[in-house]
Amino acid sequence: MSSTKLSRRMILRGLGTAVAMPWLESMCPEARAAKADSSDIKPPVRMGFFYVPNGMHMPHWRPQYEGELKELTPTLSHLAKHRSEIMPISGFELHNGWALGDGGGDHARSVASFLTGAHPHKTHGADIRNGVSVDQFAAARLSHLTKFPSLELGLEPSAQSGSCDTGYSCVYSSNLSWRSDTNFVTKEVNPQALFDRLFGNGDFQEQAAGQAIRNRRKKSVLDFVMNDAKRLQHRLGDVDRRKMDEYLHAVRDVERRVSHSIKLEGKEVEMPDYARPSGVPAEFEEHCRLMLDMIVLAFQTDSTRIATFMMSNASSNRPYPQVGVSDGHHDLSHHQNDDAKQKKIAKINSFHTKQFDYLLSKMREVPEGNGTLLDNCMLLYGSGISDGNRHNHDDLPILLAGRGGGAFKPGRHVRVADKTPLCNLYVTMLEAMGINADNFSDSNGRVTSLG
Repeated sequence: MSSTKLSRRMILRGLGTAVAMPWLESMCPEARAAKADSSDIKPPVRMGFFYVPNGMHMPHWRPQYEGELKELTPTLSHLAKHRSEIMPISGFELHNGWALGDGGGDHARSVASFLTGAHPHKTHGADIRNGVSVDQFAAARLSHLTKFPSLELGLEPSAQSGSCDTGYSCVYSSNLSWRSDTNFVTKEVNPQALFDRLFGNGDFQEQAAGQAIRNRRKKSVLDFVMNDAKRLQHRLGDVDRRKMDEYLHAVRDVERRVSHSIKLEGKEVEMPDYARPSGVPAEFEEHCRLMLDMIVLAFQTDSTRIATFMMSNASSNRPYPQVGVSDGHHDLSHHQNDDAKQKKIAKINSFHTKQFDYLLSKMREVPEGNGTLLDNCMLLYGSGISDGNRHNHDDLPILLAGRGGGAFKPGRHVRVADKTPLCNLYVTMLEAMGINADNFSDSNGRVTSLG
């Protein structure tokens, strides 16, 4: 193998195609030789936020004891094989999710304030106003390091206007990310568009030409970069060669599944109370997992270090027939302590954590540095509402997965003081990203019990 150090920004190129490389030992030969652990050679830390709507069935979510996670609650049981990599955190409050004199609209506020910590201006007109979200705060400071400053993804499309929750604009209910008080960031829900964005070269005309040829000749994006790939293989050692093979296989698998899902679209009967976006897989779980797969690829290649993902929009009334729930999710969240409804909500909650388990499993399969991709991530999973029936914004269901490059020590349940601002956690996460932030939004300190 050549002793020349490979660039972390190395990209395989072809017609309309740009395939970034994963983190390889060859990019840091000094680490391979000495197994050193300096900041110069450590993989980057990534940050992700995964939002689920309508609160949680808290008795099935919250561990009953603090400390080591010896047992998992029913909702968290899907994460059993990641027990040592997860950290449920109880006690956080989203103060600006409360009405504060504005009346109804807890669902809209739960999304709008979740990453901003701000109280959205109640309007369904053009005079929207919120605050900068933590993902965009970080993206503005790290944008020079990656191809994409951040990725904003979801399974239901963002709204641009309309009234969705007792006088709140639908913008608030369907967008987590805000670049400024008045500038929200719409999310991508189409796997094909996301794939093209990740593996296109940025030249629209060339990218379109390459796509046309691939469609006509039934070729993969990888077929256009194989000459570059073969030249690179000769410069790699056995370990890196295996990593490359596994990575390229993952890219081809996602591409194949995206193509297959588009061919199947429209063959499944539409579910009631949910208008499926055009151009996405007909099957909800496959749609979700395709998007999560591409988050893994984007993090693995350092195409971005920041991602947000909405399982559904606020007040989503999607049914979940795949787990035997034909009722709408939002309707069920107003359970009025009905046991049958609560059991159905618990099924939906478990289905969602099963998808998060899929993401964590994929990240653990990617070796990186002296550990895995998951070791170098911090992934926040949760909701801006605790119990959907009460619409409360304290003692939120929050879980942190990954080690943040060594900043966190998971495998335990942590309880912070009641009504601790959720933004205190964001300050702590920003610091793990290498971003100095004395405060963020309504934070009043750091969370010092996570490391």
